[in-house]
Amino acid sequence: MPNIKIFSGSSHPDLSQKIADRLGLELGKVVTKKFSNQETCVEIGESVRGEDVYIVQSGCGEINDNLMELLIMINACKIASASRVTAVIPCFPYARQDKKDKVGSRAPISAKLVANMLSVSGADHIITMDLHASQIQGFFDIPVDNLYAEPAVLKWIKENISEWKNCTIVSPDAGGAKRVTSIADRLNVDFALIHKERKKANEVDRMVLVGDVKDRVAILVDDMADTCGTICHAADKLISAGATKVYAILTHGIFSGPAISRINNACFEAVVVTNTIPQEEKMKHCNKIQVIDISMILAEAIRRTHNGESVSYLFSHVPL
Repeated sequence: MPNIKIFSGSSHPDLSQKIADRLGLELGKVVTKKFSNQETCVEIGESVRGEDVYIVQSGCGEINDNLMELLIMINACKIASASRVTAVIPCFPYARQDKKDKVGSRAPISAKLVANMLSVSGADHIITMDLHASQIQGFFDIPVDNLYAEPAVLKWIKENISEWKNCTIVSPDAGGAKRVTSIADRLNVDFALIHKERKKANEVDRMVLVGDVKDRVAILVDDMADTCGTICHAADKLISAGATKVYAILTHGIFSGPAISRINNACFEAVVVTNTIPQEEKMKHCNKIQVIDISMILAEAIRRTHNGESVSYLFSHVPL
């Protein structure tokens, strides 16, 4: 493909390499380093004049450093006369801070701030996956393509869960009901949801199951899991409600703090995540984690964007 350059930030070089391989391209030369005072320095090592540039950087690891690195890379390409700069952000940082909560309206809306920062740095287009709230697209005045892991999840369920026709898709909270009903409809199975009450962030108070999972395989589906308190509570709830097996399928496996030990102690058959966030280290400490590769979805979105084609095909299909 002519006039296209793909650069990788330092958050997830493995995913960037997979995307480049899929497109038959070499990753662009870029050197990222830190000065002794911890300022980030980025040097783009090749000409981007007149090129269609894609920068792959996920919101994981050292999130603030990686976000700053992305902003600097976008700006470096923009002032080096790139014709268009697209930020490919598989896991969007600060996506959970998307509204003022009830508990007092002095909370920031940091997702909007990140959107402004990306725009001001010079991004012309954003490609991301499974935004925590799809309204975040409206925080931008530039085009945002919010891709979905759903087609890859459906494929995984059909290929790896033999009794998938007798399963119930479960949302661990009311907010994920739309995501779960969509998957349940496509599989033609039932859905259930768990209503949870939180006293404070990252701590669940009590849970109520709405729906029937007795003598069925329960598949918990959510967009992300961080400390995993919610999904581990939910798994216990489903087993006590008569589920035969419990799987969890999550787009973004953040797995911070006590997450890995919680998963190891919970009653999951498998916890399935995509590789929007690197999982290699976590898989060494937890054999329940399985990974769905979504690099081909992002690569195909880049190819279609570059060629001026529609990406909506990817909302319901996995590229071969």
